[in-house]
Amino acid sequence: MRSTLKCLAIVGLYGVFLAGPSTARADVDDDGDHDRARDLYERGEIKGLSTILGVVHVAVPGDIVAVDFIRIADKWVYRFQIVAADGHRSIVDVDAGAGALMRSRRGDR
Repeated sequence: MRSTLKCLAIVGLYGVFLAGPSTARADVDDDGDHDRARDLYERGEIKGLSTILGVVHVAVPGDIVAVDFIRIADKWVYRFQIVAADGHRSIVDVDAGAGALMRSRRGDR
């Protein structure tokens, strides 16, 4: 089961990586967001997902099961959902521009 989830997460991340920065917003599923993310990345205003993954793995070890690209206040944020080896789920927000961890919160199983 765990290896299946890990494979699905890896396949999903490769798809996101190949497409460029994640294109979804939490509250809007719009092609304009995809274009905006690509433009921000190409102008150097945000870091690519591949750069951010190292920050996330250090902060919260586990399997990444979802990645969102959202706007919080005046910052673009990569939001990761991670499942730890003990089954607990964590949410990790990383400032897409600075490449720095903003917050991490651990949830229930």
